[in-house]
Amino acid sequence: MSENSQDTKHIEDTKEFVERRRFLDLTKTFGITTAFVAGGAGVLASGDAAAQTAKEERERKKRAKITMTIGTAYIAGASRSYPMMQLDLKENIQNMTNGEIYVNLALGKKLGAGAKLAKKVQEGIIQVGHHSISNFAPFAPDVDLINIPYWCAENQKFVNLVTSKIWKNVVLPKVAAKGFKVLSYNSTSARTFAVRKGFKPILSPDDIKGVKFRVPGSKMLRQFYRMLGANPTPIAWGETPSAIKQGVADALDPVLNGLYTFGFKDILSHVTLARTVHGGQVYSCNLEWFNGLPKHLQEQLDFAGEVMFRQNLAKVPAAFAYSASEMRAAGVTIHDLKKDQHAAFKELGGYQRKEWDPIKKELAGSISNFDKMLEAANTPGDYYVHNV
Repeated sequence: MSENSQDTKHIEDTKEFVERRRFLDLTKTFGITTAFVAGGAGVLASGDAAAQTAKEERERKKRAKITMTIGTAYIAGASRSYPMMQLDLKENIQNMTNGEIYVNLALGKKLGAGAKLAKKVQEGIIQVGHHSISNFAPFAPDVDLINIPYWCAENQKFVNLVTSKIWKNVVLPKVAAKGFKVLSYNSTSARTFAVRKGFKPILSPDDIKGVKFRVPGSKMLRQFYRMLGANPTPIAWGETPSAIKQGVADALDPVLNGLYTFGFKDILSHVTLARTVHGGQVYSCNLEWFNGLPKHLQEQLDFAGEVMFRQNLAKVPAAFAYSASEMRAAGVTIHDLKKDQHAAFKELGGYQRKEWDPIKKELAGSISNFDKMLEAANTPGDYYVHNV
């Protein structure tokens, strides 16, 4: 590293340290929700602005009839690289319920991440949790259909699917039976093949054979990587960075935005845009709590989720571009598969293979239902999103 590079890195590290210290000071003085809101508004450095934010939050909370908690693993500023839109959802809910509901944000893994948040929603410990669909699957298995490879990996196909009548009529009633309501979805991009330093990129099926591949709680993804010849290794999300550093796993498959946002840029060498499975996220809501709300608040919450979803779709390409730029700046090489390379992986593990038929019948109810969902994924609806 050159002297100038070292100086630049020192400045950046100092800036991050100051911002973290300021965030902690605001948390101690005004509470964590105010600190997150101030951070999202870019006013961490202003004492007067932070105090005004704290005053507004206190007044909103005092006027509200109901306080709800949204738990997520992401920090307030994460939407720059990963369009999770937590602050937008908070604002939408508070404004669209005319202040009757105040939203407590539990961000940055304060209440856990992934499946832990879904479990807390199901048990009614929190009202809403934000997590990947893969981490939703252990509690509401039917959504795991999305993790069958190569049928709805692109952003547009994912959005077409989850807003379709067949998805709402077949899958969401089963989700409700598990105690959940989907408040909103987040589109991000498709999953990757990302390898740790010292490994060559995964560009062909031969490159993935025997690779210790970290997988989340999805049965689909475990089966998929076995079909490709890899060695799927289930590891909890919170333990994944250390597992990659220590060689417990050699590769992982989160979307590019997630890899950057969670700090993998310094431990990876190559990321292949594999476009296998969509990395969809969901805001899950405790159904019993939702059903206990007055009808007008139910409708306003639904509308708040709908507006946030549209905000997410508009943010997708900018967030992806930022993440890709920062990953490259850190020395990570990003590869985009050619058509024949993509086809080689699909031939081994794609949705068209008979191995997936039992899963389609179990989760979709029948092969016919799955085929209808496949058609829905390929049918444009009322929403547009860029296929990054």
